[in-house]
Amino acid sequence: MFSKIWTRKSTQSSSNDVERLKNAIDNADSVVIGAGAGLSASAGFTYSGERFDKYFSDFSAKYGFKDMYTGGFYPYSSLEEYWAFWSRNIYVNRYTDAPEPVYDNLLEIVGNKDYFVITTNVDHCFQKAGFDKYRLFYTQGDYGLFQCSVPCHNKTYDNEEAVKLMLEQQNDGRIPSELVPKCPVCGKPMSMNLRCDDTFVEDEGWHMAAERYENFLNSRKNQHILFIELGVGYNTPVIIKYPFWQMTAKNPKAVYACINRQEAVCPKEIQRQSICIEGDIGEILQNLNK
Repeated sequence: MFSKIWTRKSTQSSSNDVERLKNAIDNADSVVIGAGAGLSASAGFTYSGERFDKYFSDFSAKYGFKDMYTGGFYPYSSLEEYWAFWSRNIYVNRYTDAPEPVYDNLLEIVGNKDYFVITTNVDHCFQKAGFDKYRLFYTQGDYGLFQCSVPCHNKTYDNEEAVKLMLEQQNDGRIPSELVPKCPVCGKPMSMNLRCDDTFVEDEGWHMAAERYENFLNSRKNQHILFIELGVGYNTPVIIKYPFWQMTAKNPKAVYACINRQEAVCPKEIQRQSICIEGDIGEILQNLNK
């Protein structure tokens, strides 16, 4: 549908871009937020560097990896080691608060609008900031949920109590064997409810959120609608980025906004309807709030 010629951020000053985005938000009948990993990174949920060293220096010394993402794919020799890493990873990225109030600032900006959020993030930051859970669609899962690793059934389970117990009782990079989570139906090991292969469970809650998102889009497709993309990369562009481009192209009253540290781009076909801003999302949201 689109040419391969993409337009980068506007040649206007960034302050003008921010002012244009303010006006787009004010004039929008509805707002669809598409959020990727860059939004949480701006909020301080980084997977490497100082934060990794703070929480995972012992794992780094033992296994040699230098970031949480790599740690998630390390071939641990036992489930006790695997869950020692993952219980800590889940805790720091799901059950602790983001260091910076980026999500809170975003809610201040859109909270009084007719909004919906679609996100590939699994850290629950939107709900912790106060976003309406019925206006959220977590497409790729939730760190706060377990599922059967097979899976033998399409159900997920809250994991907060189990994760905190594993965190408290782990020693020397292992958890006690009796704390390894097992499926209550088939007895096989549990896994995180994260979309990393074809075992991902789309439970009833997932399907209800997907339906609410589709209903939101269908009932507002002819409105002055703002599609605002925050920190979305190219790992899974078919979930947020490409659909936002397509829906903008189909609606002459729509506006597409993209905020990203790098590659804030749009196809030339929707250039006149687009606002592309390169920079730190948190700083730009602060400017929008002024």
